[in-house]
Amino acid sequence: MNDQMNTESAAHDSIKRRLLDAYQFRHAVKDFDPGRKISSEDFDFILESGRLSPSSYGFEPWKFVVVQNPELREKIAAHAGGARRQLASASHAMLVLARLPHEMVADSDYISYMLNEVQKLPPDIAEMKRGTYDTFLRTGFALQGNERAMFEWACRQTYLALGNMMTAAAMIGIDSCPMEGFVKHEVERVLTEEGLMDAGRFGLACMAAFGYRAGEAPAKTRRAASEVVEWR
Repeated sequence: MNDQMNTESAAHDSIKRRLLDAYQFRHAVKDFDPGRKISSEDFDFILESGRLSPSSYGFEPWKFVVVQNPELREKIAAHAGGARRQLASASHAMLVLARLPHEMVADSDYISYMLNEVQKLPPDIAEMKRGTYDTFLRTGFALQGNERAMFEWACRQTYLALGNMMTAAAMIGIDSCPMEGFVKHEVERVLTEEGLMDAGRFGLACMAAFGYRAGEAPAKTRRAASEVVEWR
């Protein structure tokens, strides 16, 4: 028993060290090495960490669009001053979309699809969950009826997936950079014209670039734990 406990404890310590090492490794890379490409296997692993991420009620209000076409990246970069360097050099560029408010209301076709086809809930349980969700939207967070708040709520959930993808990448030595430096409506127009986004169902939440850094990372700076965490 003691040997098993010691083995489990050592394994836990190893996982904790690897995870904290990954957070120390990760930083917002501005310039990637354009000559180094992420393997398909590794990027599939990163995407899977996003797909398996948590979301409110498990409704997954996201879509990940991976843009590898250089000409399309240039079109996006024309309206993304804060992402030009990354779009030009990253191995993989991702646009993270969030579902629009009418897609996320309790009686929408999308929510019905999630309850019935994805989560495969029995009809009575599905309707109970739909009712709970409707109450949450109307009185819990009081989101329904406020289009901006509703969309931003969906966007916040996409950041859970994005954070997991960046952590997964860092765990295997791949760099990343989350990006919001873009003109939203212009990039959305490009995506719609290119057939990459259904503007009636999605909006752009954020971008992310993945690859390998082209130089040394700056020293990581963070506030002390005593400033961030408070116990009572």
